[in-house]
Amino acid sequence: MNQIDILNQAHPHITIVSPVYKAADIVDTLVAEIEKSLKTLGHSYEMILVDDRSPDNSWSKMQVLSTRNQHLKCVRLSRNFGQHSAIMAGLSVAKGEWIVVMDCDLQDKPDQIIKLYAEAQRGFDVVLARRKNRKDSYLKKKGSYIFSKIFGFLTDMEYDNEIANFGIYHKKVISSVLRLDDNIKFFPLFVKFVGFNTTSVVVEHQERFAGESSYSIGKLISLAFNTIISFSNKPLKLFVKFGLIISFLSFLTGLFYIYEAITNKISVVGFSSIMVSIWFLSGVVITIVGITGIYVGKIFDQTKNRPSFIIDEII
Repeated sequence: MNQIDILNQAHPHITIVSPVYKAADIVDTLVAEIEKSLKTLGHSYEMILVDDRSPDNSWSKMQVLSTRNQHLKCVRLSRNFGQHSAIMAGLSVAKGEWIVVMDCDLQDKPDQIIKLYAEAQRGFDVVLARRKNRKDSYLKKKGSYIFSKIFGFLTDMEYDNEIANFGIYHKKVISSVLRLDDNIKFFPLFVKFVGFNTTSVVVEHQERFAGESSYSIGKLISLAFNTIISFSNKPLKLFVKFGLIISFLSFLTGLFYIYEAITNKISVVGFSSIMVSIWFLSGVVITIVGITGIYVGKIFDQTKNRPSFIIDEII
């Protein structure tokens, strides 16, 4: 390897970051397709695959590939931290001026990197891939749509369910994203939060190359809930409103039972006071527990200051 090759490897123009999980049958094709597209661009590049401690033999395949390809860097996490933490791990070791993030299942077509890069050269810091015709299951598409609407309502932020991780980002954008110290990681919203000059282009989306998605319905719901809680305090305000409504209704109920007592329609002594107390205190308790519980939970997770990923090995 000559000095120019060594310099290009140390400071590549483009870096591809892809989290890997249960992709033993995919990584060979993934690397080949990415490299084919990057060679078309004619710039120096590196590819970073992050093994999120996949239970299959993905890491073994990655080890073999790394011995054959000088542009490939393989990162293995110490345990399964989740897709978005794996993305952050890959970004932390990326050296390129432009960084592409894409999933490993090849639904994001590597040849679309060329389109993303061309758009970025028009003066944009972020170019997001918009999947107009998603090749996902009906349930997944519908769930994504519902999440986008709920997220938008609870955070007052616009979230496009046709955009995911796939996109190209300038290194200053990624540097800003890595400085975010949120306990809950969700890469697309981190990118949205840091801002910069952003656009999107329509890309082709295809069927998963092999295997099945590792996201179960339970995991998707959990991710959606945690993301909403992390990015918004509006649920807390809704709890306050709910508690106030309950308290108001308890006040009206109390007036009703007082009237019933005055008109001698209630013969049980103490019934009115008990009912008024239960309804009123229930509203107060719901409000206080809702506010305190969520805030304490978020503060507790954040103050532990645990890393969102731990790298075990880099090849």
